Amino acid sequence: MTMAHQSNSNVTAQAPLGQLLVRRGVLSEKQLEQALEFQRTSEDRKLIGEVLIQLGFVNQEVVLETLAEAYGIPFASDTARLADPKVVDVLPREFLQEHGVLPLFLVRGVLTVAVSEPANLYLLEEIERKTGHRAQIVAATAEDIESAHKAYLPAANVFVIDEIYEDIDEHDFAVIEHDATELADLEEDAGHGPVVKLVNFIVYSAVQEGASDIHIEPGDHSLRVRYRIDGRLYEKIQPPHKMQQAIASRIKIMANLDISERRLPQDGDFNVMMDGRPIDLRVSTMPGKFGEVVVLRIIDSKNNSLSLDQLGFNESMLDAWKSVVAQPNGVVLVTGPTGSGKSTTLYSVLSQMETSEINVSTVEDPIEAQINGINQSQINERAGFTFSKALRSMLRQDPDVLMVGEIRDAETAAIVSQAALTGHLVFSTLHTNDAISAITRLINLGIEPYLVSATVRGVLAQRLVRKICPHCKCKWEGDESVREACGGGEFWVGAGCHRCRNTGYAGRIGIFELLVPTSELLEAISQGASLQELKQSLAGTAFSTLRCDGIEKAKLGLTTPEEVLCMTRSVSL
Repeated sequence: MTMAHQSNSNVTAQAPLGQLLVRRGVLSEKQLEQALEFQRTSEDRKLIGEVLIQLGFVNQEVVLETLAEAYGIPFASDTARLADPKVVDVLPREFLQEHGVLPLFLVRGVLTVAVSEPANLYLLEEIERKTGHRAQIVAATAEDIESAHKAYLPAANVFVIDEIYEDIDEHDFAVIEHDATELADLEEDAGHGPVVKLVNFIVYSAVQEGASDIHIEPGDHSLRVRYRIDGRLYEKIQPPHKMQQAIASRIKIMANLDISERRLPQDGDFNVMMDGRPIDLRVSTMPGKFGEVVVLRIIDSKNNSLSLDQLGFNESMLDAWKSVVAQPNGVVLVTGPTGSGKSTTLYSVLSQMETSEINVSTVEDPIEAQINGINQSQINERAGFTFSKALRSMLRQDPDVLMVGEIRDAETAAIVSQAALTGHLVFSTLHTNDAISAITRLINLGIEPYLVSATVRGVLAQRLVRKICPHCKCKWEGDESVREACGGGEFWVGAGCHRCRNTGYAGRIGIFELLVPTSELLEAISQGASLQELKQSLAGTAFSTLRCDGIEKAKLGLTTPEEVLCMTRSVSL
C-alpha cells in the first residue's frame, strides 16, 4: 500500500482537478486545454477526470491519487493485500458491488473503507448507518476495488453455500433408482430451494469469471465443480456428494432433458439473462462410474463481439486478411482445434460487412452470437436439418455471402465448392493443425484438386494463447534452451497475483498463420501434390507460421515463450 501525502497549503480540495494534476507535474497545460475543449464539444458530458483518462493523458490511479491528496486522505494502491478477510463481510455483498467499496480493517470501533468516490459524503454516512461503526475512508481505483471483490467475494460465496448445505436433509438427496414410480420424487428433489440456489450460483459465478465451460464431476465419495477459464480448468467448489443426482436432475430440467434416463448420454440447452444480455448454455450429460458427468458450455455473445483489430493480428497480416475476406467469391477457411476462437474470427468478419446491399446468410451449430442484418440458421440434426441440407436450401435464398459453421463431410464440402464456383463468397471452418493441411483435407473429403485450386482464396489457422497478467508482469529469466528455441531476445512472464489466481496469466489473444495461395502453390494443388510437397513449396516465401507469430507476440511482452511452444507443439514447422 502506498499513501498519498496529506494536503498542503498549495493544494486544496476546491482547486479544479486539472490544475491539481498540472501542479503535480503529471499533466501539461496544453493537454489540459485539449481535454477541456474535448469536454466542451462532447455530447457525453463527462467529468474532466474521465476525459483525461479517455484521451490517455493520465490513468485512473493518478487521478484518484491526486484527489486523495487534495482531500487529505490516504490512497491505497493494493486494497486486496491490505484487507482483513474477516471484515470484508461487515457490509452486504450487494452493497459492496453496487457502490464499489471494500471494508479494509476494523480497529477500536473505527472501520476503514476503500472507496473510488472520496467526495461522496452520503456514501460514508450510509456505511456508518449500516455497520454501526464510525467510518473513515481511503481512496482506491474502481478497478483495484473490483479486483479485490473477485479475490474476496468468492470466499464469501462459501458461506452462502454452507448455508445451503445446512438446509439439506440427509434423505433429500439419496440416489433414486431408475423406476417410473419414483420419477416424481426425483423431479421434486431437483426443484428444492437449496439445489436451485446452488445451480444458479454455479452458472452465475462461471459467467462472471469468464468461464467457457462448467464441469460437474462425481467421484467415489466426492463431487467437484470446475470452470474452464482461459483454456485451463480450475476447481471452484466441492458440494456434498449426496447432491450429485439432484444437481444433475436440476440441470436436465432446465435443459428440457429426460431426468429418468441416466444410462445414455443426452444433449440439450437453456438460456439465462445476465446484465441484460442472453447467455446460452449447451448441456451434455454422460454416464460415469460414480454418476452422471455434466458439462455445460457457456456461449456468451459478449465474447464474440470483437472487431478484427482486437483479435491480435499484426499490421501486415491484418491487411492481408482484410484483402482475403473482401474477395467477391471463393472459399475462405479458418482452421484450428475446438476452442481456438474460429467462430469469433468469422463473427468479426461478418459483423463488419455492409449488409444493406447484400444478402449474408449463415448455417451454424450452434449460433453463438446474433448479428444484426444477417440471416442465421440453426442446424437440427435430430430433425434431419443437417449442414448439407441447410446449405442446399440456403442457395435457393439468393445469398451473396455464406458462412457454414463447419465442413464436416464430403457432401457439405462439395456444395461449398460449387457455391464458390457459381459466384458466392463462402466462409467456413475445418479442424486441422495448420493452414496448409486444410488443402489436403478438402481433397481427402472428395473435392477434386483442380476445384480446390480454383476456389480457395485463403486459409487462416489460429490458436489462443494466454496473455501475461499486466499486474504481475516481470522480466523472464527462464530456461536457455527455451530462449534459444524462440530465437533469443528478451521475454516477460507473470509472477502470479490474486488478480490472475496466481497463474501469471489474464485473458487470451490469438496467434495466426495466413495462407494466401500463390500461383506456384495453386499449380501444385491442381496437380495433386502431397502435403509434404505443398509445405516445401512455401519455403522461401513470406509465409509466417503460427509459432513465428506467437514468438513475435512473446517478444512484445503479450505472452510467454512456454505458452507459445506449448500451444504450437502439434504444428509441423
